[in-house]
Amino acid sequence: MGLFGNWQGHEDREDGERLLEIADLRESVDVAKLPALVEKVALKEIERLVKTSSSATEYTIGINYLEYLTSLPWNFTTEDNLDLAHALHILNEEHYGLENIKERILEYLAVRKLKLAGRHKVLVVDDEKVARRNMEHVLTKDGYDVTTVAGGVEALKLLDTQRFDLIVTDLKMAAVDGMEVLEKAKSADHTVEVIMVSGYATTPTTVEAMKKGSYYFLAKPLQLEELRTTVRTALQNKKTRFGVKGPILCFVGPPGTGKTSLQKSIARCLGRKFIRISLGGMKDEAEIRGHRRSYVGALPGRIIQEIRRAGSKNPLVMLDEIDKIGQDFKGDPASALLEVLDHTQNSHFIDHYLDVPFDLSQVMFIATANTTDPIPAPLLDRMEIIYLSGYTEEEKEQIAENFLVPRGIEEAGLTDNPPELTPPALRKIIRDYTREAGLRGLQGQIAAICRKLARKVLDSESKNPFSITPTEVEHLLGPRRYFFEVAEEREMVGVSTGLALTESGGQIIFVEAIIMKGKEQLIMTGSLGGIMKESAQAALSYVRSKAAFFNIPEDFFEGHDIHIHIPAGAIPKDGPSAGLTIAVSLISLLTRRPVKRDVAMTGELTLSGRILPVGGVKGKILAARRAGITRVILPLRNEADLYDIPENVTRDIEIIVTDEIEKIIDLALTERIM
Repeated sequence: MGLFGNWQGHEDREDGERLLEIADLRESVDVAKLPALVEKVALKEIERLVKTSSSATEYTIGINYLEYLTSLPWNFTTEDNLDLAHALHILNEEHYGLENIKERILEYLAVRKLKLAGRHKVLVVDDEKVARRNMEHVLTKDGYDVTTVAGGVEALKLLDTQRFDLIVTDLKMAAVDGMEVLEKAKSADHTVEVIMVSGYATTPTTVEAMKKGSYYFLAKPLQLEELRTTVRTALQNKKTRFGVKGPILCFVGPPGTGKTSLQKSIARCLGRKFIRISLGGMKDEAEIRGHRRSYVGALPGRIIQEIRRAGSKNPLVMLDEIDKIGQDFKGDPASALLEVLDHTQNSHFIDHYLDVPFDLSQVMFIATANTTDPIPAPLLDRMEIIYLSGYTEEEKEQIAENFLVPRGIEEAGLTDNPPELTPPALRKIIRDYTREAGLRGLQGQIAAICRKLARKVLDSESKNPFSITPTEVEHLLGPRRYFFEVAEEREMVGVSTGLALTESGGQIIFVEAIIMKGKEQLIMTGSLGGIMKESAQAALSYVRSKAAFFNIPEDFFEGHDIHIHIPAGAIPKDGPSAGLTIAVSLISLLTRRPVKRDVAMTGELTLSGRILPVGGVKGKILAARRAGITRVILPLRNEADLYDIPENVTRDIEIIVTDEIEKIIDLALTERIM
């Protein structure tokens, strides 16, 4: 009996603790001010827990779920700082150049500022002058843009030309009554809210008006405070008209071009929380959509987790490395992102764990990628692509002087005795020790110099600041690592210079061709992909078909093999932009005219000799500058891309555009025959 009494007392204590825990959950639901649908789900879950034993697994799962549900920021948003001058100051302070991206952010702020300054448009229809004036006075005072008309006839004419957010109309009017105004308004715009006003409202009339789409019925004599409350409630659902959905941008560019730091600056401009989600190598769809609540360890997806951690409904979310998402038997995360990055769907995003809609429309998503090729087309279509092609030598010098050198000095502990890196020294580092589109390598070399100087300061105990000259750079960093591989080479037969775009930015490639006795085979080496092999086949066929035009013996292929090689064979190469370069290499080989070393080209070649457009023009021109190229040949249809390239990028390069290979042979080849 005593044992039974102890067991009974223990059970009573457990029930008491369980009921107290459930009471705390009810209070949390009330305090959280959840949306109506979510609150209904939460209360239903609480009722289920009341009937569940605290020792059951379902009880623990339910408790965890409710705690997570009530901890999400359903209603909390940070207020955007819409001061355009403040935003521009921060962007200029932290980033040099990148004008197109800065312009896009300022456009977003300008649109949001104008939208928030907008007012709801209200139409008042009443044949009583005093009633019209009273309603106009009250609603105008509340901040609405109010238009009044003296009857249904005028209202119908106005609805043919204008749209309103809400209409307040009298029911009984001469000629055209309120019912006709209601029908006309709803047929023109089904989202408009209509409030009927009448002193003769009957139940059948009210029911008829509601069936036709009326929002509410107000009785005369009209209580103006009741009118204000009803109008405010009716327009509550239309508040999003003045909201601006967060843009979905994708920064595409080589490593080290500032994609991540730029996003942090944007978050700082807006005053938003910053969230980074790495997508590189992600293979499980549940990382985006979450796990279903079937076991105790289930969790929401990363997006909901990070929003909860940030405590804000409108953070800036960085989707890093979106071009490196994986895929396996657990699902396709890229497909799961389609709902997240679609404005027509993400306002009701359903995480599998939450199983209720969560509004992501106010989140500002910015993805990053090195290239767009691996990104699925449907996902790419949902994003606005902004390219960061890389920096010129002049831009790198400015960035190094204003940002990288001060950072390197601080990290090396040289703040009290800061060295001076002269402009010639910076130029030597940029030209001789780095060869990249971004800044990561340059930052590493500057950091290496600062570390070596820190050691020197301790060894010499000198208080005099060091002045770093080009000679001192070579002493600290060793022999130069990079050369102008084109400008410093001699002209050769069958060796042409092409321009390619890789994940690391624009690059120059060499195409080498030789002819030898054989069995009429086309041999291709250099780790070439299928597309590039087809380009080589098409280039050879074109040259054979135009042999007479180029003064080449028509039987040159008989009894011979042609070998085309692209050096750096360990690096895979593919893409539709090498056809022109391969054709020029073959024509040079067969006419014995060397290719000019200061000429580089890009473009895909058809069998008829037309040159098709390519992508990544800015990155390729930057690569040409780094290699010492003075003349670049582009497809004619890429001429429009030149308008987006700053003048300082093309200042030292002659750009030639053409749509036919025959027009540029004399520009690409020398006159002498070897």
